[in-house]
Order: sequence, then structure tokens, then C-alpha cells
Amino acid sequence: MSAVKPQDVQRLFLQAVLSRGVLSGKLAQTLWEKSKAAVMAADNSLDIPHSEDQEEWDAFVAKLNQSLNPLDLEFRHLQEETSGRVMYAIVNRKDDEIAQMATDYTPGEIAFFKAMVEQIMLAPRGAYSVSSLAALREISALKPKSNMSKSQAEVVLASFVAKGWLLKSRRGRYSLSSRALLELEPYLKSTYPDEIIECVICSETMTKGVACPTPNCQVRMHYHCFNKWIVRHPNCTTCNKDWPDDATKMTPVGEGAAREGDDVKRRVRKVVENSDDEENDEDMDDEEPSQPRTQKNRKGKGKQAADDSMEIDEEEAISDTPVKAPEKRRSSRR
Repeated sequence: MSAVKPQDVQRLFLQAVLSRGVLSGKLAQTLWEKSKAAVMAADNSLDIPHSEDQEEWDAFVAKLNQSLNPLDLEFRHLQEETSGRVMYAIVNRKDDEIAQMATDYTPGEIAFFKAMVEQIMLAPRGAYSVSSLAALREISALKPKSNMSKSQAEVVLASFVAKGWLLKSRRGRYSLSSRALLELEPYLKSTYPDEIIECVICSETMTKGVACPTPNCQVRMHYHCFNKWIVRHPNCTTCNKDWPDDATKMTPVGEGAAREGDDVKRRVRKVVENSDDEENDEDMDDEEPSQPRTQKNRKGKGKQAADDSMEIDEEEAISDTPVKAPEKRRSSRR
């Protein structure tokens, strides 16, 4: 009897995904095909579907998630905020800790990352970013006290970027990456419920995109969702005010909303529950307003040889620059 089973496709695929952290939908499907090919090469008598269509892929992902469910894990996807490219990752559905980072970082480094996330999520006017200087300042505010130096903190920050947890812009500002949004979504939603906003088109969490310029209108969209919407609809989904057809002329969400002086003071999350902690009283003097309270969230729509065959280069990192929508003719309006 053959020692190879159809279930080995799933095992090979999981090994390949876990070694990469976050990966594009295109790469995920390529790894799936290579996993099937590797198992079939070991025993071509196995009954393994050869279809490459979307329906077969969706069925594979659904079956994979059934296997991961008892472990509180999920193979989840989202669209990259700027380009719209589909990204996948194995995520922990528990929201009680940032468990995904435990194997790569020390408790002190994880505390530093949590502090970074807090400064990003509490950024005013939906800027969802923090300057390099403000990031390094968080070292002195860690509790319990950390003996990490600023030079060491710079190395750790570079590691957060290199491992895909944070993005660093040309302006030197840090923001959450697709990996962070995917893997930490339960943590973000439970810890920062008032700061989380969703795109009105795709209903996914949003930290980069555009906002309707009409005062008090709560419509927010990812860049790629805006570009699709504006081709067919020249106005807001809610207030119906006319919109420019260029995303760069809309009110920005993300780094574009940041202003000079935003990071002068530490941002502190307000704790509603009664607490015996004295740190809240100490920090209130330095508190800055965080994100404006938004509308409630809307529900929208093997073996070594086999391992070697899974080596595939990922596509280049995505820029955080807005992608313009294709030009279209617009009728004159009076």
C-alpha cells in the first residue's frame, strides 16, 4: 500500500503557507497546484481533482478550514488596501493575545509591537500611522519597564517591517500591513472597537483609502473600491454629493490625513471599565483625541523533495501609493 494519501495535498499546502506568513491569492493557488502535483508524482493512482477553476479552489479552502477549525485557526483572505490584490494567511481566531508573534519575538518586543499598534489605531483624523520618532518614544512608556535601547528598538522596528507586520512609508511613518490586518483582526476589533472602520463597498477593515468630503458623512472606501465605484457612480453612496474622479482629491484615510504635531504627545486609549490601575490617571494629561467614532460595523457582502518543489518567489511588495482609476468620459452636469 502507498504511504501517500490525498490528504497529503492539504499537509504540503499548509507547510508552504506557514513558511511564508502572508501570500497573494495567485501564489496560494500556485502552491495548491504544486502540492497536488507533488502528491500525484508519488502516486498517480490517487483520486485527486485536477481542476484549476475558482469553484475547486473555494472547495479546497472550505475543506482546509474544516480541518483548521478545531485549532481555532482559519485560512483567511482580504484585499490589499491600496491595490486590491487578494492576500491570504493562516490566522488565529482568538482575540485574547497576539499569539502569532510569540515564536519570533520576546515578550518585551511583543509589548513594543502592541504599543505601536495602539499609537497607529488611535491616530487622529483616521491617519492610522505613527512617525518614527513617536514609535521609538514608546520604548520608555512600556510597562513593565523595558531595558531595550533606542538602537535596539530601531532593529526591532526594521524586523517588524521585514517580517510583514508593519509598513514603513517614504515619509518614515509606520502603518499596519495586510498581514497585521489579516492575522490580528480579532484582536483589533475587540481592543479598538471605536477606532475600527469598514469600507462601505467590500465591508473589510480599512486603514488606507478615502472618505467622503461632505461633513459628517461616514462613507469610507479603499482606494481600489473607490476606483471601481467612481467609474459607474459619480457621487457618494450615502449623501449623493458629487465626487471627483481622482482618489487623490478625496479626503484621505491613512497617512495622508496625518498633520505636523500629531505625534508630539502619546495617544492613550480610554478605558471604560472601572480599573484599579493608576496609570490611567498618569496618562490622561498627555492624552490626544483618537479616531472619530464611526458608524457601526456593517456586514457586507511531505517529504524533502516535495518541500523543494514548493519554492516559489513571491511578487514584489505593494506600494502604499493610491492607484488611479481608469479614465472615463463623464457627461456634463448642470
